[in-house]
Parts: sequence; C-alpha cells; structure tokens
Amino acid sequence: MNYLDRILRHANTRLMQMTAGQYELERIGAENQRSQSGLDLGIIDHYNGTRRSVKTLSGGESFKASLALALGLSDEVQSAAGGIRLDTLFLDEGFGSLDDESLEQAMRVLAGLTEGDRLVGIISHVGALKDRIDRQVVVRKARTGGSTVELIV
Repeated sequence: MNYLDRILRHANTRLMQMTAGQYELERIGAENQRSQSGLDLGIIDHYNGTRRSVKTLSGGESFKASLALALGLSDEVQSAAGGIRLDTLFLDEGFGSLDDESLEQAMRVLAGLTEGDRLVGIISHVGALKDRIDRQVVVRKARTGGSTVELIV
C-alpha cells in the first residue's frame, strides 16, 4: 500500500465518523498508480450506493472531506515517522457551511483529538461555536484602528 492509500485509509476513518457512515473517499484511476496525473478523488455514497466526483459535494460536505484528509495526513505522518507527534491543528473558517448536525459531528471528531492531548485551534465567525468551545481567544476590532484580545478560560 503506497503513502497516499494509507492517508486515504486514515482519512476515511475520520470521514465515516463525521458523516455517520455515508461517505468514503476513493482514488480515481488508482489502477494506474504510476500515472503522473494529479490526485483525483471520488466519493462513495454508502446511503444510495453511488460513486461520484468530490466536486459534487456541498460546501459542508467538502469541509468534512478536507478536514478528514488533513487529519488522515497527520495520522499517517505520526504512524510512519517513528515517534513524531503532530500535536497542533489550526482550522481557519469552514464551519459556516455546516448545518447543525454536521457541525455537531465535526466538533465530536475535534473533541476526540483534544482528548488525545492535541491542541485544536479554531478560527471562526460562527456564533454557534462560542457555546461549544470552553477556552477562547476573542479578537475584536477596536474603534481606534487596532484590536483587543480577550481570553476566556
């Protein structure tokens, strides 16, 4: 199994958690793995038994697939690098495209990371996240042109 396939295996574990078993990523054209073409991914929809391009995913679904790939890469680097730990993950926006259920699923996955001693930083303007995140750094634009920072612990 090559490096990309191992990343996808890890990513799919995460994606299946975030989509209640609905979606799984697959390589398109994986039978010719020596190809010099780019990374072509498809999505398997286990709810209706179809395969389609990742380009057809909604904004929220794309966010979950991207998050799953980032986490899958992190998981594979840690498992292959003999002791290297990637303890910090920053997510910049993306949550605004999630419906309430999808937001809850994504937050459960991220909470699982923090239980494993990882630091997860979320940069977002989504108000619903305020109630779900215990420790916050709130940055507000000041009228004087600068910014103020408030720590909420």
